[in-house]
Amino acid sequence: MQRDLAELLEDVPIDRTAHRAARDIAARLAIRRPRRLDDAARGTGTAISARYRGDADELDVDRTLEVLVEQPRPAAEDLIVRTQVRTRRAVALLVDVSGSMKGDKVAMAAATVGALAAELAREEVSVIAFWKDCAVLADGQGAVSPTRILDDLLRLPTQGLTNVHGPLELAAKVLARSSARNRSALLLSDCVHNAGPDPRLAVRALPRLHVLLQRDGEHDAWLAGELARLGRGRLASASTALDIAPALNRLLRP
Repeated sequence: MQRDLAELLEDVPIDRTAHRAARDIAARLAIRRPRRLDDAARGTGTAISARYRGDADELDVDRTLEVLVEQPRPAAEDLIVRTQVRTRRAVALLVDVSGSMKGDKVAMAAATVGALAAELAREEVSVIAFWKDCAVLADGQGAVSPTRILDDLLRLPTQGLTNVHGPLELAAKVLARSSARNRSALLLSDCVHNAGPDPRLAVRALPRLHVLLQRDGEHDAWLAGELARLGRGRLASASTALDIAPALNRLLRP
């Protein structure tokens, strides 16, 4: 069941340690960011011809010669280059806040999402917290505040059973609304599923699912591997905060 976030948040002090952890994780991330080129972002994708803007891939000789006919002394921006373009990504972050994630595990998950929200600021980012129910912290429709997302996650009570099926089903609906060509979900959980339908039944509705398995304490590595396999995604694991950035770099590489 999807719950209203405002009804769930507890009044707790700001966790400065989690904020420092988020900054440390963000500093180690190496997820390729798209750079703007008019309405498209440079990166891996379709090659097009465009005016030189200081970061050319290669010169489009034929198109540049056409310019030289009209402008024998062209400025740098008159040169035509070949470059790659891609559309924005849509990423749904699914964060386990169930009872099995109490303490350091949920704080590390919250810091991870805060770091990712900052790193993916130019993308469409949605955030879904889950236990036996779900709550949407960001729906992918507007700008995301990494600080607010982190604090909201830490204000959610970590209790109850774990229903992994619910957030997968909800993420499929959220991503289906996006027009982005590159759409994926990232599950952050110990994958100790003990409530709701079999989560493997929900995976096929997702365009792609990556799994970051929290291995500190109780966890289900077999289910994590099955979800990543069925979701045509990647699997990585983390036991400490130092493991997170390298794991995310592997999961979200182009």
